[in-house]
Amino acid sequence: MGGSHSREDLDFTDSDDDDAASRASDASSDYSTPPPASASSKAARLPTPASVDAIDTHLRNLHLKYSDPISPNPSPTPTPAAAASALNAVKLYLHIGGSTPAARWVISDRLAAASFIRSGDPSSDDDDEPAGPWCLVVGSKIRARVGPELQLKTFPAQRRVDFVADGVWALKFLHADGYADFNTRYHSCLFENSYGVAATDEGRAKVFGKDFAAWARPECGDESIWEDATDAFSPGPKGSNSSPMPARSPMLRPLMEDFREFEEPVEEDGGGGIQSLALGALENSFLVGDAGIHVVKNFEHGIHGKGVSVKISGGGTNFTTPKKALLMRAETNMLLMSPATDGKPHSKGVHQLDIETGRVVSQWKFGKDGADINMRDITNDSKGAQMDASESTFLGLDDNRLCRWDMRDRHGIVQNLANSMESPVLEWTQGHQFTRGTNFQCFASTGDGSIVVGSLDGKIRLYSKSSMRMAKTAFPGLGSPITHVDVTYDGKWILGTTDSYLILICTIFIDKDGKEKTGFGGRMGNRIAAPRLLKLSPLHSHLAGDNSKFREGRFSWVTENGKQERHLVTTVGKYSVVWNFLQVKNSHHECYQNQEGLKSCYCYKVIPKDESIVASRFMHEKYDTSDCPEAPLVVATPMKVTSFSVSSQR
Repeated sequence: MGGSHSREDLDFTDSDDDDAASRASDASSDYSTPPPASASSKAARLPTPASVDAIDTHLRNLHLKYSDPISPNPSPTPTPAAAASALNAVKLYLHIGGSTPAARWVISDRLAAASFIRSGDPSSDDDDEPAGPWCLVVGSKIRARVGPELQLKTFPAQRRVDFVADGVWALKFLHADGYADFNTRYHSCLFENSYGVAATDEGRAKVFGKDFAAWARPECGDESIWEDATDAFSPGPKGSNSSPMPARSPMLRPLMEDFREFEEPVEEDGGGGIQSLALGALENSFLVGDAGIHVVKNFEHGIHGKGVSVKISGGGTNFTTPKKALLMRAETNMLLMSPATDGKPHSKGVHQLDIETGRVVSQWKFGKDGADINMRDITNDSKGAQMDASESTFLGLDDNRLCRWDMRDRHGIVQNLANSMESPVLEWTQGHQFTRGTNFQCFASTGDGSIVVGSLDGKIRLYSKSSMRMAKTAFPGLGSPITHVDVTYDGKWILGTTDSYLILICTIFIDKDGKEKTGFGGRMGNRIAAPRLLKLSPLHSHLAGDNSKFREGRFSWVTENGKQERHLVTTVGKYSVVWNFLQVKNSHHECYQNQEGLKSCYCYKVIPKDESIVASRFMHEKYDTSDCPEAPLVVATPMKVTSFSVSSQR
């Protein structure tokens, strides 16, 4: 079973000899979470952490001059930030050993200064030249742009900050005031780099507006909608009010100890392996690759191969591996959409595959008012539409278009494809072409057909089923493009994916009449709660691999009123990462204590694989059982598909 060997909380150790007081300080248990029970005897021998005064005395014995500026920049010209060396003095650590049992932290610099400076040539005299983005500079070893890609994580009790910058680093601040000042300046620099305006009240009002004051000042927001969540992966002691998840980090034990694994290799056919996954809610699911579509059987413990491969053929069509496979008509048909030949993500049409015969029966074109148009993405009308045998419509999205397509002609008659001499044109039945650049990127539908759309500027817009012209609610961006979006069946929760984190948004609000509504059915006004962020620790983010961007964050799959999704899953490089939904919503969860800005949850479970993961998705709710309270999780890599059933025994 793939467990994590992140060693995020290992004791820091010195690499060279020093006096006993220094070694005691570096290896203090203050700097790590309690070790496993098997190491309790070793932990018992660890000395009590040295105080700041003891550290200060020891540094003075090393004849370090606090009055002399410590340059945070290798440039011979001292910067203004260097004058605050006593306040921003840090000890710099580097994590080595990757995910091996020998992984550990080592000291990289015993005394350095951490500061924030503008990028660019500091010697430039051109006052008219625009200032570059803010960068974090630590001594002469680190210079990195301030942004989400740093994956910065704070440990207030330890005055410690971890981050990623061509490796995994940790700063240990020598003074509490220095730690507090660093965090304040980091958030200001992050805001300015993200939005291009200063982190002032005026700047925040310009970015978020009055309706999203809670997003600008989360500490002042209404937390009432988050208060009713108490469940988790493993329930705590009965009657306990404490968080049921371990403090700070669940990475000290095997992370998948409550998952049962079923792995199956994919038939090698020279086609390059799996490229995408189309999960079915009925009998079968489908693995899409260059050479065809492998049909697999759905079971209560996951999916397994049936030995059937549907070759993509017929219709006189040639196209590249589909980037999108959409099941329709009780999962007997599949729409395949391939990217354009010029490398752009848009497509001029879709291929309709009859799964039973294994043939492409038609190549549909996107068109409106006699002109061909492109689409970036397609999806079902609603969460459960693929199970409807009579369904003939689906949704389409392009950069500035949102619409509904119909596979029937305008008189409601299914088109006669057999006698058609040319590709039929889909009927545009509803939608809108926006004149200004909305830069739509992705979308998803709720159980009743409402639509959520994510954009390049980070905005998330909500459209009701009846109107695609005007968004009922538009959530502002957090500085990163939305690359994928999902929504719960009831429309109350939205999960947006960015390259560096997931964002969980609640759409519930109380209208002026005291009725509960969602942002799909009414304007939320200023009654909007601050979102939650779901992140990886810096160490996990680094170990996930070179392509360690978050991809396709999803809720577990529910298609029945009254049922609530239980988990969230995303893919990050070689990791499939799972959060407990109720745990994330719990305002009293330990992750959220003493955090500044938007609250971030780091309590997750990791499924590591040997190669980059293609897709991670939960099966339909019908496949959960009394023994497995959640439907199985399916993780696909190019050459393997693995099913994980969540055991209720722990």
